[in-house]
Amino acid sequence: MIDYVLPIRCDPCPPDAHEGLLAYLRTLASAARIIVADGSTGEVAISHAARFGAVATYRPVDEDLISRNGKVAGVRSAMRHASHERVVLADDDVRYTVTSLRVVAEALDGCDLVIPQNVFPIDQMPWHARWDTARGLVNRALGSDYPGTLAIRRSAYEAIGGYDGDVLFENLELIRTVEAAGGTVCRRPDLFVQRLPPTARRFWEQRVRQAYDDLARPSRLVVALATIPAISAALRGHRWKLLLSGGLATIALAEIGRRRHGATAPVPATTSLFAPIWMLERGACAWLAVASRVVLGGCAYRGTIIRRASTPRRVLRRRLRGRLHASHRTVASSSSGRIGTAAPRLDG
Repeated sequence: MIDYVLPIRCDPCPPDAHEGLLAYLRTLASAARIIVADGSTGEVAISHAARFGAVATYRPVDEDLISRNGKVAGVRSAMRHASHERVVLADDDVRYTVTSLRVVAEALDGCDLVIPQNVFPIDQMPWHARWDTARGLVNRALGSDYPGTLAIRRSAYEAIGGYDGDVLFENLELIRTVEAAGGTVCRRPDLFVQRLPPTARRFWEQRVRQAYDDLARPSRLVVALATIPAISAALRGHRWKLLLSGGLATIALAEIGRRRHGATAPVPATTSLFAPIWMLERGACAWLAVASRVVLGGCAYRGTIIRRASTPRRVLRRRLRGRLHASHRTVASSSSGRIGTAAPRLDG
């Protein structure tokens, strides 16, 4: 059996806001014990307790775990009630199938944390979803993307003592924490899990926030900050061939990411064409992110300001070195048993 951890927060919340989510959770009931950690308050929380309590183990976020990043507070609260060794963490827009859930959880054999790949459904891919997919393809070409879902061993999570809830890039924080403690992180860009596309309004709201995440990755931030000055210099010098070559190179980079690890089937080829647009957007938003750090002291996020994108690796290594060892994984794997038959393709 698997524990499926879902942090939510909705305040205010329309009456029918979670109908699709509830229907989805019912499809997973046979494969997982679902734990919903709710950061909502007042009558919204009361309503959620009745509705989600019918399909899941419902828990309000524990007051002693409240942090600037509400998602982390939800995960940390839910993990207190996890009872199985394999735990899948997922945002409310992630959509597993029973098969994909079992396969991603099974990928924990031999490692402490698994990073699958999110993809948007091909039949639900508006222009802004293709734009955002181009970002993921570039990430795949340069290493790996950061999805809205991870799988972790409960014993590993308990050994590291959780992770910091006062950072913006919460998934990177968890990944870095496991790595710093000596754990094994398995990046699985061949395991595709669907994610619903955001609304256009939500997409625009995420632009600066996602750029702020690069403050945790200085090399990428430097490249992003250099993009607009480089384009401006090329325009002033009428260097059209250079601009064209740069755009084509960016498309090629995204296409490399699409062709790696079997992503050509779930990801349309047209998404690579959006890569130059995304690079231009990231270049502009990187400057806005830096300005936000200087002017506001951090990035605005759900009514608060978060200063740190993620904790530096050196700080985490100094704090956690040696907490996870191979012996821990061997014992955990032998005691948890097999879950299902692995397959290279899941959704999409």
